[in-house]
Order: sequence, then C-alpha cells, then structure tokens
Amino acid sequence: MNVTVYGDSILKGVLYENGRYVVERAWEDKLIDRFGLRVTNRSRFGGTLPKAMTRIERDAEAPAAGEYALLEFGGNDCDYDWPAIAAAPEAAHECKTPPERFMDCYRRAIRLLRGSGRTPVLATLPPVNAELYLRFLCRDGLSRENIVRWLGDVQRIYRWQENYSQMALQLAREEGAPLIDLRRPFLQDTRPFAALLCADGVHPSRLGQDLLYEAFCAAIP
Repeated sequence: MNVTVYGDSILKGVLYENGRYVVERAWEDKLIDRFGLRVTNRSRFGGTLPKAMTRIERDAEAPAAGEYALLEFGGNDCDYDWPAIAAAPEAAHECKTPPERFMDCYRRAIRLLRGSGRTPVLATLPPVNAELYLRFLCRDGLSRENIVRWLGDVQRIYRWQENYSQMALQLAREEGAPLIDLRRPFLQDTRPFAALLCADGVHPSRLGQDLLYEAFCAAIP
C-alpha cells in the first residue's frame, strides 16, 4: 500500500524536548514495519494547507490509481501572529488561513487527489493544551496579559483549534472521504493531559505518538 502524507509537524513527527525541536517518526516506522506500507511523507514544520496546495496540485497531475493520500491540516492554519497580538491587543487580527479559505482549499485538495486516482484520507487534529501553549508563547517576553486580553479567555485557543478539526470532520462527511480520528484517543486517555503533549502544548509527546500509532492501526484494514 502506497501512502503519501501531506501535513504539518504533527505527522512529520516533531517533538519539543529539552528546549529544542527534534524529529522522531516512531509512529510511522512502526506502521511501516507492521503493515508493509510504502510511505512518502511530505509533511512540513509550520505547514499550512495553502502552502501545501502547490505540492498537492503537482502530485495530482500524475495518475496514481489505488494509492492513498493522508491529509492532516489546521494546526498552523488556525494559528495567529502572536507578537502582533501582544503588541496591539485592541486591534483586529486574522489567523493564517481563515475558515472559509481553509474549507475551500481542503475541498479542492480532496477533489484533485481523488481525480488522480488516489484515495484521500482526512485526519482530525490532536488537541492542544491552551495553558501550556500560552506559557510557551510568552517564554521570551511576550505579554501574557495582552494576549489574554485579546483572547477573552485562555481556552479560546483550544476552542479555535478544535473548530479547525471539526471542519476536517465536516469535509470528510460532505466529500465521502475516509477519516482517521486522531483527536478522540487523546480526549479519552485517562493519563494526565499534559503527559500526552510536549512542553509547548502542541506536539504529541512520545506517549502521544503512541496514541497516533494506535489510531492509525485501528483505521488500517
């Protein structure tokens, strides 16, 4: 089974450990060993869906009947220019990929890949820890007070990211695309939530990567 992965740092396997980012694709390596997959991972650190569209459009020009394309986006698309917000909390600020554009790009990506003979498979987003993420954002001096003033409450970070995960779910239903739910295992796990994520509150920890692996195993026939 040939699988091309289009996504961001979550599926790239990025971990934030000891104050730096490292790449550890344990979930991918174990899937390859267990199922004999042939994986081309085009995930990019900081990747957004509009940025990935150039690559998706290029790949879709080549027919690939029977292959799969895994799409996992939204985590960076929903993110903001936090220094700008900290500097001007009373101003209006827009995220990197507003919802309408996100939905339009995602729908186009699904249809392009399907038109090339591939089966597009969408993934929901692992949840973020809003408190940890805000602490990470402010580690070098950004004004927490100003950011919270703009947010209204810290958990808006969680809710906004959840909204993008829900959009992926909605699109999978509307387009008849298979969906792998990467979010539910994190929400159902009984271990401390912070243990499943790195100190930046965003990237799955090594325990979190085990949950990714288990979610993919459950989805593969």
